[in-house]
Amino acid sequence: MEAIAIELFCTLISQCNTAFLSQKNLSNSKTITAFLSYIIEHYNKISLDEFSVHSGYSKTHICRLFKQHLGKSFLDVVTELRINYAKSYLTNTDMIVKDICFEVGYDSIEYFQRLFKIQNSPYFGSIIFEEENEPSKNIYLGITHLEDKNKNYLIYDWRAPISSLFYDYEVGECSYKAPEKIIKGNLKRKRQYKIEDGKIKHIFDNSINIDDSLLQEVLSNDGSEKMKNIVNTIQQEQNKIIRNVEDKSLIVQGIAGSGKTSVALHRIAFLLYKIENLSSKNVLIFSPNNVFSEYISNVLPELGEDNPSETTYANFLESCIKEYKSIETFTEFIARYYKYQENNYDLVKYKQSDEIIKDIEDYVLYLIKNIKFTKNIEIDIFNEVTKEQLKELFERYDRFPLFTRITEISKKLSENYARGKLTLARSINKKILESMNIEKNYKKIYYNFYKSKFCKIKLSDNEIRKFVNKNKINYEDAIIFSYIKGLLEGSNYNNMIKEIVVDEAQDYTLLQYKILTKIFKKSNFSILGDVNQTINPYYKYESLDKIKNIINSSKYLELTKTYRSSKEIIEYTNKILNLKFVSAIRKDNNKPVLFRKETNLKKQLLNDINYLKNEYKSVAIITKDDEEANEIYNLLKDNINIGKITINEEIFRKDLIVVPSYMAKGLEFDSVIVYNKINNIYKENEKYLYYVACTRAQHELIIYN
Repeated sequence: MEAIAIELFCTLISQCNTAFLSQKNLSNSKTITAFLSYIIEHYNKISLDEFSVHSGYSKTHICRLFKQHLGKSFLDVVTELRINYAKSYLTNTDMIVKDICFEVGYDSIEYFQRLFKIQNSPYFGSIIFEEENEPSKNIYLGITHLEDKNKNYLIYDWRAPISSLFYDYEVGECSYKAPEKIIKGNLKRKRQYKIEDGKIKHIFDNSINIDDSLLQEVLSNDGSEKMKNIVNTIQQEQNKIIRNVEDKSLIVQGIAGSGKTSVALHRIAFLLYKIENLSSKNVLIFSPNNVFSEYISNVLPELGEDNPSETTYANFLESCIKEYKSIETFTEFIARYYKYQENNYDLVKYKQSDEIIKDIEDYVLYLIKNIKFTKNIEIDIFNEVTKEQLKELFERYDRFPLFTRITEISKKLSENYARGKLTLARSINKKILESMNIEKNYKKIYYNFYKSKFCKIKLSDNEIRKFVNKNKINYEDAIIFSYIKGLLEGSNYNNMIKEIVVDEAQDYTLLQYKILTKIFKKSNFSILGDVNQTINPYYKYESLDKIKNIINSSKYLELTKTYRSSKEIIEYTNKILNLKFVSAIRKDNNKPVLFRKETNLKKQLLNDINYLKNEYKSVAIITKDDEEANEIYNLLKDNINIGKITINEEIFRKDLIVVPSYMAKGLEFDSVIVYNKINNIYKENEKYLYYVACTRAQHELIIYN
């Protein structure tokens, strides 16, 4: 630690003003040297008050000396010393964070962690706000707040009420909603900073909202390995969604590149900040696949929050279905179609339809109404319950789902005949089930739905057995199966989850949302998607507004600006779907979309890849399906370092990767090569998939036809 002290001392001295170290200021030089020596020796317990007493100088004079000749405040110097010592302890010792915190002079672990987190970039923006009848205040904004010992804010958290002024207003009249009332005033200045390693690189003064120099600089940068936070460039329309706490649930339609996922993650961070007793344990995110989960894993930790639980819909269904060994994933379900492995399109389309919801509910209602008890049951050798009595009890407990009703009746009979004990309940339950005209076999019940009058498509026994009597259930069947099971035995209500985020919402049917609302009855929902990025070939929303029919107390909002792609890429992708309203915010680039005819494929690809890798950090080759992804990977792997993502290989890397279109959802890359195999080009009914592939590109797009 002595070496660190010497290094820090030399660093601080080197930062002194040259004029200060001249002969003229020799006395001051000796003074500041003595100051620094004492501070380094007592860094973990020193305060300005204590140092003033020790040195015999006033606090004002000390602060002036430090600011004038070191360019730092007394507090800045002490903080820097403490942080550097903390880093050394972390690197060179086995001390835990709690002990390091106390060792370097902090009483609060929370404060220490915040300070440690923001040391290299303490703030990203500032405003000068003049409240009505109050003097102007210079307010700094950062990822987290920072206070002095008197609890005065030095830096405000980006989620604080007053921070909304930075995102929502131009210079001029403004207001924000404080806990007690609406605060009105004038925004006199709005300033943005780019700070790296504790040094200010750029300063931008903005007279308009944040469609500005910093935003353009951020957009022009190459993409990183994982998604980053956007606190310094949150736009007004994004901020309205992030900070909305008035509506219980939100349904957001956002065009490609509008920042839907970023908005969703920042909304979680805001809710964790805003809502008392809400923690990451109370939040659940539904992601399209595991690759996407890995891609977004940095954002919330960067914002100082723990990552919440994450799942895919297929994984979620596994917790509801124990009758099958495994469940097909959504990606496998989609691949089945695009690989032309599905030979009964009409059946799958019916299973995915809104129509089937009522058909299933009518079927289950029919089963319940036609329940019969075929024989009396014996409680013990002395007691018997007749089938008429069972029927009466069954009707009395009609508030419960079918098989839950039987469980409750069993408990009641056990209490009556076993002196209030529940010891006989399990045995009674079994006997009642044996006396009923329906077997508690969900596979058989599901099978019989397709044989019933309620199913709109008539199927033979052999056709039904193909998707019912096997170990792995198809994705579309798992959804229906879980709904039928839930209607018959009730859903295991989860009261721990209070906030649910659904990303890529357009790929979920109404039935899937209905299942979620039954299991998470009291949860709020943030549902985000884009109808133009639908890759489910069996189901298409005209508008996500339709989901309001299922999600109670929800509000529909839209994100209409795209920040991802260049003007040239957007103009091309607009033509794919005949879109008229999508325009580019990005002002850099001016590189046209390039088209290649397949001649010498390997040579062409290597030339394009080498060119793109020299220009950008990340390059993706997006194929139509995983079979093509494997082909391209095998073609190139011996000549260049390349990764791949397929259904069976979900390892994410971003520098150079080949990925099928239906697994590229939600991801973005600096440059994209879209590969269309000559005998497997995108058809008219696959245009949305093609649109998804092309809109992954930020700066440059090359199309292989």
